Amino acid sequence: MEVIKLDDVAPDGVRMIIDWGKMSTADSVFIPCLNVKKALKQVEAIFNRRGWKMRVHVSVESNTMGVRIWRIA
Repeated sequence: MEVIKLDDVAPDGVRMIIDWGKMSTADSVFIPCLNVKKALKQVEAIFNRRGWKMRVHVSVESNTMGVRIWRIA
């Protein structure tokens, strides 16, 4: 079993490593997933720890369901 680290996301059970430290205001990331609620909960915890604000849009990109998250502050 793979260990999920504090800043990793795994809404569907597959670990995704995102380099949050490189994310600046107005940057966005798309997280492909079916379990949108769990993805949002995990990302919200990461953003809260960092003191960031976010904007979220559930979408289908390149025929893949997921969430696009923007850092807005």
